[in-house]
Amino acid sequence: MSNEFKRSDRVAEMLQRLLSQIIQQEIKDPRMPSFVTISAVKMSPDLGHAKIYFTVLNSDVELTTQILNAASSYLRTAVARSTKLRIVPHLHFVYDESIEYGRRLSKLIDEVNPPEQNDEQV
Repeated sequence: MSNEFKRSDRVAEMLQRLLSQIIQQEIKDPRMPSFVTISAVKMSPDLGHAKIYFTVLNSDVELTTQILNAASSYLRTAVARSTKLRIVPHLHFVYDESIEYGRRLSKLIDEVNPPEQNDEQV
């Protein structure tokens, strides 16, 4: 039986859950928004680097990206403390634009196909 999941996929999933908890509980920067969601983690094949995609609601994306990238060495140390990985990947935070893209598409679809008014509900 072959492996259904690659090791990089399992490590990425574990990092996503762990970083969500660590960012929420341990990052105390007052400029940091209170609600940061880790939407995906992409690992390099050698597990040396991880690109972490995040989303925030109603906050300055560039400032949040700077804060998270500045805290990446602290977060890497926190991950190393709580896992048994031999090599802890370098963390690179990137804003996930897919949610904003989905909103724009939904808005465009709504503009083209406005909801129909039912005569029965008048």
